Amino acid sequence: MEKTDVGVQKDTSIIIKGVKRLIETARSRVSVYINSETTILYWGIGDFINRELIEKDRAEYGRQILATVSQELTSAYGKGYTYTALSRMRKVASVFPRDIIATLSQQLSWSHFIELSTLENEPKRMYYAAFAASERWGVRKLRDNIDAMVFERTAIASHAEDNITNAIAFLRSKQSIDPELVFKNTYVLDFLNLPANYSEKELEQALIDNLQEFIMELGNGFAFVERQKRITVDTTDYHLDLLFFHRKLRRMVAIDLKLGKFKPEYKAQMELYLRWLQKNEMQNGEQSPIGLLLCSEGNTEHIELLMLNEKEIRVAQYLTELPSKEWFAEKLHRSIEMAKQRITEDLDGEVDLDK
Repeated sequence: MEKTDVGVQKDTSIIIKGVKRLIETARSRVSVYINSETTILYWGIGDFINRELIEKDRAEYGRQILATVSQELTSAYGKGYTYTALSRMRKVASVFPRDIIATLSQQLSWSHFIELSTLENEPKRMYYAAFAASERWGVRKLRDNIDAMVFERTAIASHAEDNITNAIAFLRSKQSIDPELVFKNTYVLDFLNLPANYSEKELEQALIDNLQEFIMELGNGFAFVERQKRITVDTTDYHLDLLFFHRKLRRMVAIDLKLGKFKPEYKAQMELYLRWLQKNEMQNGEQSPIGLLLCSEGNTEHIELLMLNEKEIRVAQYLTELPSKEWFAEKLHRSIEMAKQRITEDLDGEVDLDK
């Protein structure tokens, strides 16, 4: 083969690759545009129907009207305007304002919004919407996370609604991510297949053997760094069970595994680890390390009294078997009640000081 032929083939290959890249990029933009416009259209239809039924006081026989509208639209435009489809449009329009739809429709499909509209709790709905958009969850992943009660297990779930809303707003604006959105109060490690009476060493080894599943349970952004990190202080060697790094927080995450309930002395031990990591391991541009104590049993009152979760040390319970949704709901309810009680006590203290 002559050199000119080789040159022609090489130039042809470069041009083909370049043109294909341009076509795929354009197709991607068109796909996003069509998805966004379709979502806004469906929201607009739902919003228009809702306003017409309410303003003209026809809500009491809205079902009959919707059935007729569905038949007319299907006859004129084909599939996509069934009674069920129009009902979903109305539901999405009733729970999402237009500005949110316009923004999120760049990342989420209409199917995402249908799934999200089934969530009656607004902070919960906006949490899933924000993370589905930022982490590019498919509809199945979104549905699985809702079913796994990821929001209910997130530390921020027990906070006041305003705090949740503000944290989600910062996440959506990509200004920052609140650690309360990253860490959970309960981690489900039902993939470990541990024996009935396991040791901390066996737990650690099982987590390393199932590292991918463990990182998935920790959440997006965690990167494994080291196990049994040696920490030497005054010629005494300590060993941190697991060391991770969270990319969005830009912080090292020190994880210590404990059998049983949290004990106050665990706090001092973790503080030592964190100070050592800050002094010897922290790189330029990183934030100070954060600690996570994973205990097999929960004792929320100890944690609340020490106010650990307001500082650099967090405490969470891990479960080796998946409990019922009722168990998670009850635990969240208790956490919310304790948080409310603490806020009330703080306000009472401020009133007393004013006197």
